[in-house]
Amino acid sequence: MTYEEALTYIHSVCWKGSIPGLSRTQELLAKMGNPEKNMKYVHITGTNGKGSTAAMTASILRKAGYQTGLYTSPFLWRFNERMNVNGCDISDEELAEITAEIKPLAESMREHPTEFELVTAIGFAYFARHKCDIVVLEVGMGGAMDSTNVIPAPEAAVITNIGLDHTEYLGSTFAQIAETKSGIVKPGCQAVLYPSRPDVEDVVSRVCREKGVGLRIADFGKIYSVSRDFSGQVFDYGSYRNIHLPLLGGHQLRNCAVVLETIQALRQQGWVISDENLYEGIRDTIWPGRFELLRRDPIFIVDGGHNPQCLEALAENVREYLADREIVALTGVMADKDYTDMYAEMAPLIARFVTVTPDNPRAMQASELAKFLKQFGKPAQAAPTVEQGVLDAMELAGKDGVVLAFGSLYMTGAIRETVKNRV
Repeated sequence: MTYEEALTYIHSVCWKGSIPGLSRTQELLAKMGNPEKNMKYVHITGTNGKGSTAAMTASILRKAGYQTGLYTSPFLWRFNERMNVNGCDISDEELAEITAEIKPLAESMREHPTEFELVTAIGFAYFARHKCDIVVLEVGMGGAMDSTNVIPAPEAAVITNIGLDHTEYLGSTFAQIAETKSGIVKPGCQAVLYPSRPDVEDVVSRVCREKGVGLRIADFGKIYSVSRDFSGQVFDYGSYRNIHLPLLGGHQLRNCAVVLETIQALRQQGWVISDENLYEGIRDTIWPGRFELLRRDPIFIVDGGHNPQCLEALAENVREYLADREIVALTGVMADKDYTDMYAEMAPLIARFVTVTPDNPRAMQASELAKFLKQFGKPAQAAPTVEQGVLDAMELAGKDGVVLAFGSLYMTGAIRETVKNRV
């Protein structure tokens, strides 16, 4: 099997299976010899901030000398980004080999695995091959019934910022969603929580009590911002002083506070992680596509935020970093997203829009989005491709202007590639 054949097979698998739950993943992994059972994990769920929290945690664990796996989704540019060991993405050859090994096992099942379940199984096989000491494992959606939740008790179960998303699957209230996401908490682990609404904290606290699990809640009152610019930010958190974080925005300071509490939880579990490992790991974190500065002439920032909570954070960042600047927005969106509230949040900060169609079957057409955006009283024009949209937005902004690309992760890779090739 070639790399291209592997991707074709993976993407040909139906996203949705007919039986909810973990049974398909468990059956497939059993046929594989249960590679997931021989590794330790940091399991991360939440509505927003999962990826950056995972990236920072994995970077610190690598600095501490541990063979560290990282499993995230979705990818920005290449499928291989979804799984890496010690910062190196899975190779084309190894992805093809593992997929070829798993394919006959998956096809022997009465109920075939979904695409995400298949990718998760590939990830477990890959991490086991590389004898990972610990895997930082991002939940795909939810928690209790997510296919990543087949693992034994993690070392730390981390719940990041919770919002109302995927309500048709996870519940219609914050408390219901918190209950679902708390499904990753298991006896024997330590739990870490991003501070939230009282009903969310009540649910998580109750689950932890019932399972005899210690709970650490990050204290945002301990965050003190020292400095910030487009190269990153420096902040204090409690006794930690002058932490250098390359990720931009106040929301990333809050995510980093959760990471710091996660490291404390891991230390409590016996993992040896020095303060030097912690500082260096945060400093060297790479997590592209999240309020990321791609160039300075014009200033071109890309952000993959795609739900109301993400857009609140993006608006906060615009006010902090781009106050009083005229902004050209390059934007595309999935038609099934809550885009009305999303654009209502951002429109007052935007001078004009250039719309594109992200590379996804669920994407809203650029012309339809441009028509919708005109209701905000700002000029809006559609581009035939993402690449042309980048060029149009940069021309409109001029050398001293600002382009802000946002709306969907599915266009972020193409935007980054186009801008990079023009620098």
